[in-house]
Amino acid sequence: MACKVKIIDQVAIIKIRGVLSGDEETREIHDQLKALVSEGIHRFVLDMSRVKWMNSHGLGMLMACYKAVQDVNGRIGMAKTPDRVMKIMNVSKINTLFDHFDSLKQAVRHLR
Repeated sequence: MACKVKIIDQVAIIKIRGVLSGDEETREIHDQLKALVSEGIHRFVLDMSRVKWMNSHGLGMLMACYKAVQDVNGRIGMAKTPDRVMKIMNVSKINTLFDHFDSLKQAVRHLR
């Protein structure tokens, strides 16, 4: 399993871990987010602290998550993104779509 979910103050924290480089793990994360959206959750924090690396599959998953949240006028941010992952996001400019936070507490406070 590439992710776990915890909900605090109607903000879903999706804890992502591992390498996001294939269809299976990226689909799992996107499917989990879409299921939460269908349950009425529209605010999300992606906890990126345990992501080791990502390729175009991971970037595509982030774009799909962003779009799914935007389609319901929701909000999505990222917390604790490792530098090596942020560099990949910077090159692709995907980093500009998300609010970035140093801690989960800060992210939940901002998004609730």
